Amino acid sequence: MVNFRSLKRIAEKARQQVDKRGGTEALKEDAEQLKEIAKGEGSLQDKAKAAGEALKEPGARESDKPGGQKPPG
Repeated sequence: MVNFRSLKRIAEKARQQVDKRGGTEALKEDAEQLKEIAKGEGSLQDKAKAAGEALKEPGARESDKPGGQKPPG
């Protein structure tokens, strides 16, 4: 039997995490950035490091940020 209260709680926590990282658009940008890293050049270790660094800034791309910094806001 499915405990719907637990399911609701899990869904709410997932929503909170998405909002914390900048919403669904930021989540889509993160996924696209990870896809580009995975398809790019380099070893698996290099790609893993790049992915870890990319996820430190939610929804931000290096090419979108002047001087490698996320715009304030």
